[in-house]
Amino acid sequence: MADAAVHTVERLQAGAGAYACGGYLGGLNTLQRTEICTALIFDRLSRKMRLVETLRSEAEDNWNQTFYLLYFRTLGDRRNQEACLELARRVPYRIVLRERLAPHAVEAMLFGASGLLELYRNDTYTLDLKRSFEYLAAKYGIEPMEASAWTLTEIRPANHPVLRLAQAAEFFTQDEFVMERAMACRTEEEVRKLFCIEASPYWRTHHIPGAESDESPKRIGAFKANIIGINLVAVLQFAYGSYTANERLRDSALTLMERLPAEDNRYMRDWKAAGVGPRNAFESQALLQLATEYCAERRCAECPVGRRILRQTVVAED
Repeated sequence: MADAAVHTVERLQAGAGAYACGGYLGGLNTLQRTEICTALIFDRLSRKMRLVETLRSEAEDNWNQTFYLLYFRTLGDRRNQEACLELARRVPYRIVLRERLAPHAVEAMLFGASGLLELYRNDTYTLDLKRSFEYLAAKYGIEPMEASAWTLTEIRPANHPVLRLAQAAEFFTQDEFVMERAMACRTEEEVRKLFCIEASPYWRTHHIPGAESDESPKRIGAFKANIIGINLVAVLQFAYGSYTANERLRDSALTLMERLPAEDNRYMRDWKAAGVGPRNAFESQALLQLATEYCAERRCAECPVGRRILRQTVVAED
């Protein structure tokens, strides 16, 4: 590698923590930026497809169960992803389908198996959930989790695992075609229509079991629905399209990300400070891949942005 190229790599690596390539990336025209983001998106989707493949194998090639597992993992706060996934394993989708016409039973299974009800004082509603769970646990052989598996400190009320489970129970009692409906989502509006679910009436006056609060609908908001659209719907469309050789579905996954708004998190705020603001979820996912897989590891000579800068350095040197 020529001296100028070596110096360029060293400069990029020294500034990787502050996203030194941000100014360069932000200055590219739309076509050039899309080319780089596309490479990063395929890189990211390849990694996510490995997770889908692991879950599909665990689900014995059942795509509805795969969707169910990935839904719970996506629904949870980052610190509760594994707990949500474990709960979905203990109360599999086939059992939920059997009880779907009795929403209270689905709620009882999820809350009972989570172990979370043991942390709160009882009222008439939670006692009924517990009694129902005793019967359903014996019927289906459900082993409850330890409540200690959940992280409950410093969690926003709207993202509390208790409310998320109540919303999940409501979501899976809508109908038995939720995966098919997710595969048909093509716009932000369709994602929100499917996933902005309100928990059952009890939760309108409760944030946690046994303690009344001011009345308000406990609905999955637009922000969370869009996160589900990015990390569940688009990923599964791409994975299922790859599995079935359906290029149209793979293309739909990419188009959906272009139509969903960019995430707002610390990575995106840092990228904006460095000179590049994502215009949609397609670009924010690409920037997230760049930050976590390349910048954080100082792999500047390997990433699509670094390689482009290096090529320009070599050309200028020649």
